[in-house]
Order: sequence, then C-alpha cells, then structure tokens
Amino acid sequence: MSSSTVTNLLLLGSGSDPLSERGVTCAGEIPAASDPELVSRAKAARAALGDRAIVLGHHYQRDEVIEFADITGDSFKLAQAAQAQSTAEFVIFCGVHFMAESADILTSDRQKVILPDLAAGCSMADMATASQVDECWKTLSDLGVAATTIPVTYMNSSAAIKSFTGEHGGTVCTSSNAQSAMRWAFTQGEKVLFLPDQHLGRNTAVQSLGLSLEDCVLWNPWKPMGGLTESEIKNAKVILWRGHCSVHGRFSKESIDDVRSRIPEVKILVHPECTHEVVTNADVVGSTEFIIKTIEAAPAGSAWAIGTEFNLVSRLAKAHPDKTIVFLDKTLCYCSTMNRIDLPHLVWAMESLVAGHVVNQISVDDTVKKFSQLALERMLAL
Repeated sequence: MSSSTVTNLLLLGSGSDPLSERGVTCAGEIPAASDPELVSRAKAARAALGDRAIVLGHHYQRDEVIEFADITGDSFKLAQAAQAQSTAEFVIFCGVHFMAESADILTSDRQKVILPDLAAGCSMADMATASQVDECWKTLSDLGVAATTIPVTYMNSSAAIKSFTGEHGGTVCTSSNAQSAMRWAFTQGEKVLFLPDQHLGRNTAVQSLGLSLEDCVLWNPWKPMGGLTESEIKNAKVILWRGHCSVHGRFSKESIDDVRSRIPEVKILVHPECTHEVVTNADVVGSTEFIIKTIEAAPAGSAWAIGTEFNLVSRLAKAHPDKTIVFLDKTLCYCSTMNRIDLPHLVWAMESLVAGHVVNQISVDDTVKKFSQLALERMLAL
C-alpha cells in the first residue's frame, strides 16, 4: 500500500480487511441503513417542530441519529449548547441519561429535556451511587480530612453525585477540562476526591499535574474504608473512585503493540478514559473533540490507530479517505447504552411532541438541581 494511495481502514485483523462502502469489517457488520420511510418521517417531524426544538447529538451516536442533530459534540460542548438554548421549548438530547440530566439542570424551567430512550444510561455513572459517596465522605470526615478534600466529579455521573460535589465545594469536569478542574481543586484544598472514572483521574493527576502514582489511591466502595488504610488515605493527594468506562477500558498495551507491528509510522491516538498503561504508551491523548481536531489537522497519508468508541472512529474514517484510520482494538466495540438512541426512538419522540405529547422528559429534583447547577457553573467558569 503506497503512502500516496492509502486505503482507509477501520479494523486491521490478520487479513487487513479494508472498509467497504457500507462499513463491513472483519469483526462484524455495521447495522443496515434505516427504512427510507422512517427517514422521511424523521425529516417531516423535525420540520414540524421547527424552532420549538433543538436536537443535540453526542459524537458516539449512530450516523442515522447524527444526521438530525442540530449540534454535535462531546459532553462538555453539549452542556454549553444546552445552556445556550434559551428559546427552544424542547431540548432533544441524543446521548445518555446523565447528559440529559445536565441539560435539564442548565436550561430554564420552561424548557423540557427529552431523552428518546430512557434505557440509554452509562455504566460508569452507575458505578458511583449517592449512598456510596456519602459513606466515603463520612469516612473522610471521621479521619479529619474531609475539610481539606475537594470533590471533582466527571460529567459521566448522576445528578445526585454532581449535587454532592456542588454542596461540598467541588466542581464537575469533562475530559476536555479535567486538568483545569483538578488544578482549581488544589487551590481550594489539599486533596481531591475524583469521581467516578479512576483512569481519567489518574491520567490527569500524573500526566498533566506531575503527581506520582503513589500520590493516588483507589477507593473501592464495596470494601470497608474503601479498602484503604488510614495512613494511605491521609497521605494521598488524589483519592480515585473505582469506576471506569467499559469501552475505553478494553484497549490494552497489546493492542498498541499489535498495531505498531503491522502499520508503519502509525500514531496511537487515545481518549484519557483509557488505562494509564495505554495512555503512557500512546503518542497523542485527548478528549473526543481533541481527537476529531487532531485527525482533521493530520497530513494526508498519515496513519492513525484510535482508541475510542467505534461509531466515532468509523465516522472519522469515512470523512478522511486520504488517511489510514483504524480502530485500536481487533474486537469491534460500540458504547451499547449510547447506541440505544436509534432512529426509531428519535422519530417516536419527535412525532409525539408534534402531536402534543411530551414523552421521556428528564426532570431533576429542585434540591439536587440547586447544588448540581452550582458545580456545573463552576466547571463552565473554568
């Protein structure tokens, strides 16, 4: 394969199968395009809603959903977009539950946030419950360190966790601004309790802030005192929650070694939710928006192996046929909960709104909203 005529690949198994027109890979098939009638219905419903609605689409959504998104972005960009949509009566959020909650927190009371499928959740967000975090904080209080500990929660958390963070002087972060959020936290206290993604917290602390791995301890909510000793808690600078992303956690050092062995001069580009070992062996690390911009700016003929959700990698591969773009793992991996938002659910939600029926509205309790909004506004100020 010459550098001047690089074939655009999604997945390179031992046979190095190229991407076909419909995105077939050696590991499986991309779902077939939606029924044309369904596409027509979606266009009609979207036109009927007009300015009454805004459709927000996360980058990990299916192409058939992204087609109808007025704004696409990662969780940080969409949080900002939700806050800016002061005139739309309906905010149709094509993402997952915690993102729709954040949109409800940041929008006005007269606006309604709609999640097309209520089953679109996030396994990472579910790894930290309000009762577990309260128990952790009680332990930190009993040890006399809570007063100097600032909680920072990743956007991928429930409104209840965001509320806890806001009430205790902390903030929210995304993969785009985790470094800024953690630096800010250390100006407010001596320790950081980072929720719920241990990998983003560890990578930010070590790669961006220059702390050591020994400065970080891992809190296991299923064990007494998080599975830690009193001295470990008191000596730690960062207390990481035992949570992770099921997609980004799949990538490994072996995946990197395998791709490097097969593709000359390939650059490894990964999301900071990947494990510390993967991040330290990658060439470039950054948020979803950063990954997109990096590929857009990359020279023709360059080769990239990307460690993030497959829908985005597939979309980037199709958008940049002048570059070799491969999925970092040999096993195809979607975000299963993000993929629950499909065109049938989106059409149903929009047609229901056109008919005057509000479905799947996401509404956050006023008390939870108060402190969540405080934490989110601290983030947006950063």
